Amino acid sequence: MTLLNLVDISVRYGRLTAVRGVSINLKEGEVLFITGPNGAGKSSLLRAIAGVTPTAGGHVEFDGAQITGRTPEDIARLGFSMVPEGREVFGSLTIEENLMVGAGMHSRTPGWKGQTAADLDSVYNTFPILKERRNQQAGLLSGGQQQMLVIGRALMARPRLIAIDEPSLGLAPNITDQVYERLIALQAERKLTLLIVEQSSTRAVMVGGRMILMRSGQVVLDGDARELGNSEAMQAAYFGYEDH
Repeated sequence: MTLLNLVDISVRYGRLTAVRGVSINLKEGEVLFITGPNGAGKSSLLRAIAGVTPTAGGHVEFDGAQITGRTPEDIARLGFSMVPEGREVFGSLTIEENLMVGAGMHSRTPGWKGQTAADLDSVYNTFPILKERRNQQAGLLSGGQQQMLVIGRALMARPRLIAIDEPSLGLAPNITDQVYERLIALQAERKLTLLIVEQSSTRAVMVGGRMILMRSGQVVLDGDARELGNSEAMQAAYFGYEDH
């Protein structure tokens, strides 16, 4: 079943076109990596899907519903959670307070408190270090722990799809391994759909799933991550030269 459908999406900042007519179809339960060099339009595309950045053309559908032009809060309530680049924790709040921010959108739902307590337990079971340090300020966490926190915060919103922008940014390789290990386990356990932006294709090849390569705001390759990998076609498309 199609969960996310992008049709001819364009994003502009003044005279600069960051995304040019991108169409992507993402099935429920799929893992999709979007890779490409700096300035390819990857983050702009995620922000447009999430309603943070307005589109200049095209439309976005989530679970069959048109979401173009809706607020980020409305889109999140439908089951789309975004983990932005740079993590963006609330440094002065405790870990648990950060997690509760993610649950806030359900505060008017009957039985909210009981379900939220269960959600919190689930996040703590997934990331035990967060439970150990739940009363500490989030700003004191390491980069890897902050990444776990923002993923946990996204999970508190009970998403069907999580979009993550550069989850490995600034992390040591072994910490990145841990983050991805948890992500893929969550995807399997909860039947989540994952949309992950990474500048390099390396992680996509390791994890598997589907991979899209963007360059100059456009999709130039789309296929199985391990098959594309470091193929000559991938290298040519990434660096923008023709393979002869």
